[in-house]
Amino acid sequence: MMLTREALWLMVGFAGQIAFTGRFVLQWLYSEYKKRSVIPTSFWYLSIVGSTLLFAYAIYRQDPVFIVGQAFGSIVYLRNLQLIKRSKDLKE
Repeated sequence: MMLTREALWLMVGFAGQIAFTGRFVLQWLYSEYKKRSVIPTSFWYLSIVGSTLLFAYAIYRQDPVFIVGQAFGSIVYLRNLQLIKRSKDLKE
């Protein structure tokens, strides 16, 4: 069975939304495990995956509000990963 272009893009959109929502579930569960509010590094990786997929979906849908909303996020997520790496490098 061949997927239509529309079905494929819906899958991309849903995959992005699942990854984006999954980061909050991950953060919540990790914080419960640690008994304090913590944002694990994997939160930022899921943020990048979700944001990138949703950005692609927004472009396909030609939704300027959605495009602008998703375009900025990846910059913040990448910067957080850089700061985490720098912090780990300074500790070594």
